[in-house]
Parts: sequence; structure tokens; C-alpha cells
Amino acid sequence: MAAIREHIHKVFCMNNISPVGLSRLRSGIDITDNVDEASGILVRSADMHSMDFKHDLRAIARAGAGVNNIPIDKCSDLGIVVFNTPGANANSVKELVIAGLFLTSRDIFGGIQWVKNNIANPDLSKLTEKAKKQFAGHEIYKHTLGVIGLGAIGVQVANAAISLGMNVYGYDPYLSVKSAWMLSPLVKHAESPEDLYAVSDYITIHVPAMESTKHMINEQAISKMKDGVKILNFARDILVDEKALASALKTGHVEKYISDFPNAISQELDNAIILPHLGASTEEAEENCAVMAVEQMQDYLDNGNINNSVNYPELNAGKCETEARVAILHKNIPNMLSQITSFFGSNNLNIDNLSNKARGAYAYTLLDLSYKMPSDTVERLKEIDGVLRVRRIFERS
Repeated sequence: MAAIREHIHKVFCMNNISPVGLSRLRSGIDITDNVDEASGILVRSADMHSMDFKHDLRAIARAGAGVNNIPIDKCSDLGIVVFNTPGANANSVKELVIAGLFLTSRDIFGGIQWVKNNIANPDLSKLTEKAKKQFAGHEIYKHTLGVIGLGAIGVQVANAAISLGMNVYGYDPYLSVKSAWMLSPLVKHAESPEDLYAVSDYITIHVPAMESTKHMINEQAISKMKDGVKILNFARDILVDEKALASALKTGHVEKYISDFPNAISQELDNAIILPHLGASTEEAEENCAVMAVEQMQDYLDNGNINNSVNYPELNAGKCETEARVAILHKNIPNMLSQITSFFGSNNLNIDNLSNKARGAYAYTLLDLSYKMPSDTVERLKEIDGVLRVRRIFERS
């Protein structure tokens, strides 16, 4: 039986990646200190926008959900598949959001600071009984939480709030079937953000940072919220117009704001609690993200399968059981498939399996062949207008 030719790949880590994740790399996929020779890059928060990507780079895997540190359009045009790890840190973020509910409903920080300021006072115990009144807050039980965005994190937050006895409204016009199955039936459906604003004592945001969601919490949105509302932002700072929020915090229309994103504006806000981006900062979340990123990248490098890409379509053809497999990343334009299949037909190469999917302006084609490919296959396929990258993924020697 013919042996399988196993490709050698090198991976560069732009940030410290959990060893639990790196341990999932198979023999033959090695960590390199030279980014210029890498087939794949693993990254967390490092800014990649100014990087010059070499030809050998085929994939970037972000150990986390947000990819604003990666130049997506540039990668798409170069045929570099960008992965993220949606849901891998969802529990970690959910737990911090629940902590945020308590921090905004009870003046825990104020109480802690008062104790620190009076720690040397011999009458501290006596003073405590009088002083504690100024730190009184509210229970979250039977109060209403509005959840904007019911993805992996938003669903978990909504379900946890239900279990704590809160009334929960959710808004998500793009609710997936998977999220719908996971969502508690006790979560009420808001027809619009305005419906959610009108009833919520607490509002938490869980949507991706895009041009369409930038400053979605703005002066107009805040004006439709209840007096004394508390706003929680553990998604991205640009979702909230913090300049508009500043005046609402001063008047008390917004009673508290908690954000996981310190910046020049948020650190100056009154009645705000600003955390140093702790949402996914747990050992468990870092391990989960690293494992997911490594496994997705490895499956792409070895088999050409794409799962959880942000710029190319999902496509999983399993492992190749024929003589060879070739992957073609190309523009989503007419006549592409016919040109690709014509090449193989003209070379008397039978296509056993063909998978093709598109996503916006880009598409991806995987072909399993009955015979070995000509040595010039990659070069000739790249001559087709609109083809961005061709890879000979698998061949039996």
C-alpha cells in the first residue's frame, strides 16, 4: 500500500500560547522562532496590521473571539485563512459579567475602599455600623436584565441570570439555531433594542465590534433607557459612545457603567467601574482557546478543512481517502468552478469528490482526485483569473 506523504509545517506564536494547546500539535508541526518561515501563526492580542506576510503563511489562528488585531481584508486577498475560537472563553466572560451585575448593584468597591481608609482606626467596628448605610445597594433578584446579542456568551449570561431569579429580555435579529436551542425558554424576546431599553434595569452587550455596531449605545439609545439603568460592557469599548455616556452618568440617568476596556475616556467617567480586560483572563479560558485554535489550524494545514474562519467559508471534507487532495482559495466570481474542473479534465484526472462554498467575495474549493497531480498543477491553476492560492494538501507517495 502506498505511503502517505506527511507535510512538514512550522508555526509561529506571536503571544504566549497555553502549553495545553501547543501539546495538541502533531509530530511534524514544529514551533519556530522565525515568523518568515511559518505556515501558521497563533496569536492572542498582538497587533498584526503592520506585518508583511510571507508567501508561505497559510493560516492565522486567533486564540479568542475578536479579530480586530488582524488585517482581515489583506489576509483574504492573500489567500490566508483567519480562524478564531468562538465560545471557547464564553464561560469565563459569563462569570465576569455576573460579577459585574453584583458590582453595579451593590457598592462593593466603595465599601472596600472605606475599610482600607479606616483600617488603623481603633473604633473601626463601631464606625462600620454607621458607615455601611452609604454603601447600600439593591438585589438583582426579580430585576430585569436586557441582553443584546445572544451568541455563545450572551446565551450563557441570559441563562445564568434566569437561574439567579432575574427577569431577562434578549434581543438578537441574527439568532442562530444553535443559540436558540441553548437559550432558556424563560428568556423573553424583545422585538427591537428600544423594547429592551424600555424595560431593563441592567443592560449587557454581547455583539461583535463592526462598523454597523460602533456606538450602538449612543445618546439616542440612552435616552430611551429607564432612569437609573446600569450598563455592562464586556464586549468591546467602541460599542458604547462613552462621550455621550458621560453626561448620563453625571445626571444619574445611567446609574452605573462597568467596562472591561480601559481607555482615555472610560477612565475619567463618573460612577464607572473599569476593569483591565479580564473577561477571558482565566487559566481555563486560555487553555480552551489555545486548544481550539491549534486544532482548527492543524486540521486546515493537514486536511484543508476550514472551521470557524472569519474570512473564508466553512468547509469540512474530512480526511482524504483517495490519491490526492488540492485546495483552491479564490474569488467568488462566475465561471470559476468550470475553469478549475476543466483543468483536471484536460489532464485526464478524475475528480472523486468536489466541495465548494462561498462567503461574500471569497470562495473555497477542495478536490479529491483518483490520480497523482502533474508537477505543475499549482502553477497552472494559479493562472486562472481570480485564483488567490493553491495548495497540494495531500498525496500518496
